[in-house]
Amino acid sequence: MWPRSTGELVDAQRALAAEAPPAWRPPAATPPAIGACVVCFPRGQSGAGAAGDPAWAAGVVLRRRRVLAESVLTGAAGGAYAPGLLALREGALAQAVVEALDVTPDVVLVDATGRDHPRRAGLALQLGAALGLPTVGVTHRPLLASGAWPGPERGASSALLLEGEHVGAWLRTRHGARPLAVHAAWRTDVDAAVAVVLAATRGHRTPEPLRRARRLARVARGCA
Repeated sequence: MWPRSTGELVDAQRALAAEAPPAWRPPAATPPAIGACVVCFPRGQSGAGAAGDPAWAAGVVLRRRRVLAESVLTGAAGGAYAPGLLALREGALAQAVVEALDVTPDVVLVDATGRDHPRRAGLALQLGAALGLPTVGVTHRPLLASGAWPGPERGASSALLLEGEHVGAWLRTRHGARPLAVHAAWRTDVDAAVAVVLAATRGHRTPEPLRRARRLARVARGCA
């Protein structure tokens, strides 16, 4: 069960941050099956929202360009949005849509942070623990961490630091495009997170599994 109050969530985050699960690395012999999930809310909604807001979630699994599985669910927000407490709003639905996939991914990309978090346990990390799967966070900007941008070439990266801890990286996924913030999360360190995101990126700035999941969730929202 996902926490239903701020206090429960904060306690859960602190407990997860203290855990040390076995590290995961992308397989060397075969390309990994990379999953992703996205939760979206009503178009044009402003502010923090509230518990019960309608929500649409999509999950996908790709191996390179091949789609292995997709899932779409409709649900409701568990709470309003607040920085550092995103799991309260969409954690349960994100877990449900990944578990609805017919193929279990090797690793899951999440539109959220991991160790870049006031308690070192953002939604990307929490979701991985709930699913029992390695996870990587991918966002447009850090939550608390900071660091200089990398060089302009694809694959260039630079450290994102939080109180001296290496919690993520700026990663250039297209030459000259704005870098993404890539986050170590459940069972992944920064090197593994960067490798997964690069493997999942083909021609666009955003990794393909996240792009496809976002598109599916928005289509479901438009059909509601």
